[in-house]
Amino acid sequence: MENKNIIENKSFEFAVRTVKVYKYLISKNEYVLSKQLLRSGTSIGANVSEAQRAQSMSDFRAKMNIALKEANETSYWLKLLYKTDYLTEQEYISIYNDLDEIISILTAICKTTEHK
Repeated sequence: MENKNIIENKSFEFAVRTVKVYKYLISKNEYVLSKQLLRSGTSIGANVSEAQRAQSMSDFRAKMNIALKEANETSYWLKLLYKTDYLTEQEYISIYNDLDEIISILTAICKTTEHK
């Protein structure tokens, strides 16, 4: 049965995509920045997944805020990889658009749950 949770699905698919970008980058002998991207890009979905099983609203908010911070860090690494010519403009735009959508959703979730 398919999970209907949009942010959980999108963050998982982004993690899969991040792993593929990591494999691509190490094939180009880029090991340092790609490892940072792998860590932050896969951490988004891990924190979203943990938030789904949170013990309290406070715990949920904390996990979602961590996911948002990881998404912002991932944005940094993607921009750096693009500006240092490890990613083409097309590759960068493609994955960055997915990340931007995730950041928008996480921002909305964090704002909505902020006062609950």
